[in-house]
Amino acid sequence: MKKYMRTIGFYVFFIVGFYGLNSCTDYLNKAPLSTIQPDEAYKDFKNFQGFTEELYNCIPCVSSHAYHNSFNFGEEALWEPDVTYPLSYSIDRGDYWAWNSTYTSWFGTGGTPNSQSNNAKGNLWGLAWYAISKANLGIANLDRMSGTEEEKDLIAGQLYFFRGWFHFMLMQYWGGLPYINKVLPSNGSGQDVQLPRLSYQACADSAAKDFQKAADLLPVNWDDTKAGMSTIGNNNMRINKVMALAYLGKDLLWAGSPLMNYVSIGKKSYNTDYCKRAADAFAEALQICESTGRYQLADFSKWTDLFYTHNQNGQVPGLKEAIFMENLAGSGNRWRWNMVNDFRPQLIDVSGVKISPTANYVDYYGMANGLPITDPEKKDPESGYDPEYPWKNRDPRFYKDFIFDGVKCCLNGKGNMTETKQYASLYTNGDYRQGTKGSLTGYLLTKFCPPLTNDYDGYTDNNCMVLSFMRLSDVYLMYAEATAEGYGTPQSKAGTYSLSAADAINKIRDRAGVGHVAEKYLRSTDSFMSEVRRERAVELAFEGHRFVDLRRWMLLLDRPYTLKKAVYFDRAPGKFDYDNPQDAHILNLREDILFERHYGEKHYWFPLLKNDVTMYKGFKQNPGW
Repeated sequence: MKKYMRTIGFYVFFIVGFYGLNSCTDYLNKAPLSTIQPDEAYKDFKNFQGFTEELYNCIPCVSSHAYHNSFNFGEEALWEPDVTYPLSYSIDRGDYWAWNSTYTSWFGTGGTPNSQSNNAKGNLWGLAWYAISKANLGIANLDRMSGTEEEKDLIAGQLYFFRGWFHFMLMQYWGGLPYINKVLPSNGSGQDVQLPRLSYQACADSAAKDFQKAADLLPVNWDDTKAGMSTIGNNNMRINKVMALAYLGKDLLWAGSPLMNYVSIGKKSYNTDYCKRAADAFAEALQICESTGRYQLADFSKWTDLFYTHNQNGQVPGLKEAIFMENLAGSGNRWRWNMVNDFRPQLIDVSGVKISPTANYVDYYGMANGLPITDPEKKDPESGYDPEYPWKNRDPRFYKDFIFDGVKCCLNGKGNMTETKQYASLYTNGDYRQGTKGSLTGYLLTKFCPPLTNDYDGYTDNNCMVLSFMRLSDVYLMYAEATAEGYGTPQSKAGTYSLSAADAINKIRDRAGVGHVAEKYLRSTDSFMSEVRRERAVELAFEGHRFVDLRRWMLLLDRPYTLKKAVYFDRAPGKFDYDNPQDAHILNLREDILFERHYGEKHYWFPLLKNDVTMYKGFKQNPGW
């Protein structure tokens, strides 16, 4: 962090540079753009917005900043054995130091905000401190801007949002930090800057103030503002009131979650006050969305368009459901050369480092009637699950997200392509499970790439995959959690909002065609939370949320969340119906553990860099590191 404190100080030097170094010889030693007058960047809306735009460029690229990068660190996926460079490999083994030492990590200390390289965008730690310093510089110079009140509010709202957002992103992984809300003196000022680490909740309180300021200043839609008219149609990703309210709620819910409450005040339970405040913020955001249509849940027929587009000329996915997305640098082609390879089985696509969804995570996808699968090896008359017909009548999202045994994966034959190669042969010892590059777990993931996109089926063209940091469905789910914990019951509502906590979960299930939360889970908040957690696991699967959720719920150290399993089974005798693989009859289904994590309490947080924690006494290392 020392180097980033210096980065903050750079901006002071940058302004001073405007005034000096006037000779031709000195020009070569100037800071970039130092010939611009000091007021130029802030003089009017156009210039100040240009200054602010760089903050958008500091949003990290998570899904594809490097080859075969990893961004799912919970129990949801397993990489092929002996591939040691993905960050998930290190995290599975408890080596969190790798956050800044493996090139597949999006957390690193580097980062160049104005580079269009994907790799330069994958460095949260470095880009966040840079962006925080820039936001502070902008806030310190707001009074230099001439313009309308609307224009001034738009600039200030963006700056306050980004200051809060980048602090929040850091806090999720490293815990409470110094909350930097002013321009710090430069290195040459002679002033010794020593900012102690705050508790998580104290840091979250500061971020909440910034998010609230942003929400108060920003419009719901920039297209409806006079200032936004000049860029109408291109304002979708500009920071707005809904974004600010949703992140205000998320910041407060995280602060009220068991882990953050524990490290702040020693209680391993939800903090009711934070949860109430979070619920109220989410309620306001959802009321705005429902009354204006600014963000909408996509129709389930468009499910895949939330995550990727194929042969749509690089169209960015997300529809009107994506509220806040990762950096779009290289989005039109990065997925083609990245992880689309990694989800294909070896006999279809030899290239890539193979990733398999774990069988135990797939089990979270319960039945279409809304009931969970309590034991995948046993028949359950209540839910209708039968291990001899394990793919039948499942949650419709199961069929969207996974390739299971018998699903068609190739349009055309290739050499001696047999039906067991053209269709996923994922039974025990099936062709799709052979070798280190076959499916390790009995499943393949298709959430981020079509099941029929292969080398010889046109997969080389026009794949565009972009992760959403926040979707509208996520806001409904967070509202349900915050409301139940803050206001006490699954039937509780926040503020004047019409939906109860249970209603919000059911709204997401209605979109997917899944049955409502069963009555037995509505009798207490504790039982309801088991379905909230499962619903988040399914709806937001493989989108980078699970690791944070397990940590904040303080479940990361506990079985079954430490396990990664595979499923094994045989096809029943008789002709296989490849037109209806979901109805297949199988025998001898069992699940075995392939890997188990062994964690201690220190693994709830990433370690801070050693250079940072030796800067001064008040900047302490996270416990255990």
